[in-house]
Amino acid sequence: MPQLGDPNFHRTVVLMIEHSDEGAMGLVINRQAPLKLGDLAKGQQLKVARHREEDFVYLGGPVEPYRGFVLHDSLGVTERHQVCPGLYLSVTSDALEPLLESSDAVVRFCLGYAGWGPQQIEKELAQGAWLFTEATAQPTLHGDPSQLWAETLKGMGVDPAMIVSGGGIH
Repeated sequence: MPQLGDPNFHRTVVLMIEHSDEGAMGLVINRQAPLKLGDLAKGQQLKVARHREEDFVYLGGPVEPYRGFVLHDSLGVTERHQVCPGLYLSVTSDALEPLLESSDAVVRFCLGYAGWGPQQIEKELAQGAWLFTEATAQPTLHGDPSQLWAETLKGMGVDPAMIVSGGGIH
């Protein structure tokens, strides 16, 4: 929501990965970096399937911006954590290479993450700084990043045109 005021989260969709008494961690899934997977792979000496070379890397959040996270739909890697049905998170290089080389897996590679301290996200939710809904694999992996924020709001029954800076929804 506009009243959050943090440019890192302007019109972002954050996939919440972990939430506990110690804090929360999520990945921004709709902000493309000016970097392609092929360029990233060359710089890190990783192999990447030819059809993935032009896929964008995503800015997962402002915390640890050089740490990689892979959202994917593959059951073919051992190191994976289910986020929701059909959507997995992998964070190790043992999983990264097979996912980038795979011609079957759908992947969204994120650098960095969004993090909140204890009770921080709860306070921001209580202040109306965030809207939330259940996550699903389809928009996370296949959604058009430029439309994901508006489409997510519409899916919640909120007209994006009704959201105003500083005032929330009117």
